Amino acid sequence: MTTRAHATERFKDLFTPKLISVLREGYGRRDLTADAIAALTVAIVALPLSMAIAIACGAEPQRGLYAAIFGGFVVSALGGSRHQVGGPAGAFIVLVAGTIATHGIGGLLTATLLAGIILVSAGYLRLGTYIRYIPYPVTVGFTAGIAAIIFASQIRDLLGLKLSAPEPAALLPKLEALNAALFTFTPAAIGVSLLTILIIVGFRAWRPRWPNLLVAVVTASVLVALLGLPVDTIGTRFGGIPRTLPAPSLPIFSWPEAMSLLPVAISFALLGAIESLLSAVVADSMTGRRHRSNCELVAQGFANIASAMFGGLCVTGTIARTATNVRSGAHGPVAGMLHSVFLLAFVLFAAPLAAYVPLAALAGVLATVAWNMAEKHAFGTLLRSSHADAVVLLATFGLTVFRDLTEGIIVGFALSALLFIHRMAHSVEVEGVPVLPQEDGAADIIDSECAAQSYEAAGRDTLVYRITGAFFFGAAASVAAALDRIAERPRNFVLDFAGVRVIDSTAATTIASFARKQRARDARVFVAGASRHVRQELLAHGVREPEVHFRTDVTAAISECNSGVAGA
Repeated sequence: MTTRAHATERFKDLFTPKLISVLREGYGRRDLTADAIAALTVAIVALPLSMAIAIACGAEPQRGLYAAIFGGFVVSALGGSRHQVGGPAGAFIVLVAGTIATHGIGGLLTATLLAGIILVSAGYLRLGTYIRYIPYPVTVGFTAGIAAIIFASQIRDLLGLKLSAPEPAALLPKLEALNAALFTFTPAAIGVSLLTILIIVGFRAWRPRWPNLLVAVVTASVLVALLGLPVDTIGTRFGGIPRTLPAPSLPIFSWPEAMSLLPVAISFALLGAIESLLSAVVADSMTGRRHRSNCELVAQGFANIASAMFGGLCVTGTIARTATNVRSGAHGPVAGMLHSVFLLAFVLFAAPLAAYVPLAALAGVLATVAWNMAEKHAFGTLLRSSHADAVVLLATFGLTVFRDLTEGIIVGFALSALLFIHRMAHSVEVEGVPVLPQEDGAADIIDSECAAQSYEAAGRDTLVYRITGAFFFGAAASVAAALDRIAERPRNFVLDFAGVRVIDSTAATTIASFARKQRARDARVFVAGASRHVRQELLAHGVREPEVHFRTDVTAAISECNSGVAGA
């Protein structure tokens, strides 16, 4: 097979949906039964959660269901993970609520569509491989920040507060408004919220396999209806949800509006990529399988395009629903597709029942979601582990909560990169060691601790300079300074590169500059033990004959220094 044919096959493997792979393996009645049972379980979890997330975003509850139905179906049908379940996620609440407040529902749909196009492009450009390089303190920091904001967004319905003006989106103004309305609390709403949380927590401990979210919401809804409690419901605030589906259509927008929404779309795409790939990694760890990251990004992109066309929220892979899918015994992507079908059946045949769902119960659901999202143990561990990780964690968390999610991720990633460069630069070890020739022409390298004293006593002019570690721009300045300090003394330099596995253009240019200086003063420079990759990088940046002589090891270079002849 030719190289081009190999590349074509490789491309197909990278972007072939897992659904195709599963069907090729053979898909029977037993597999369909397992997927159907898992799908029903996941749909029971997704039903109240999708509506709760939509309401928390400031949108109608059906928009969360549309995202789970259409976007979730596409995620499973085209995705690169066998068990990924897509839909609206709590992580998007902050961004979506801000977008709706600023640009309205039309702006949200446009941003979602643009985010889908960005994700499809990122997948085909194979950028999914690099998402996993986001540092752990950054993911923990922004996840904890999102959890804090989600909880704050639910205080109004948890306590049944009556606000005189629309609830602010930013955290500090939101808390001020909630505090001002604190004495308008509704005891019935507080009771419903607490009951919902207690049922979820209790069933999670007592009957972990039961659909605790649905049991809690149904119980709260029945009690509110039977007792006639003065609590806001989906019906009283939104008039229920429609029993029909919207016709697909592209959002109406102008190019100036699209350009103004581009930063929002990039934020949606970035967060969606991170969340979906983290979810796929969780599924891999539970099943022992491997997902196709770039194929997953393509699927997420098309899912967001489909959701926007049907008026739904942003879509991403959801960790909780994906984990439920795995634990419920799903065989493959058909389970995720059937979960969307079951949600569709609810909208078509049971939508009027949603009008009785109390908002305090949905707020209780999201409060438990926020508590579970916070990763409290990981947060505490990172605070104690090192000052560098603590700085990145707190910076990401603080910016996410008080400024902007995207800003938190970018700054956290930048801080992590700078700290990594600092650590790597200090990991580079450099030592200069003079050499004493023996009578038989062999060479003896003196220990570096007595290098300067031995040099003066011997009066010889060959110096071995060992460089170990990642020799890159972060360490280039310190290595150049060390070389300059001894540049006026020896006549022969042997630079031992055996311990250098990585070198970049800055480091190679540093060596080239040093070699030119030594050539000007008639000194010879040898590079010994460089690997093929390191030598190619040096050659590409002008480190070549006659300024530098490459040798296979230090012994060969020293022997040539003692002979007084440098070969080609």
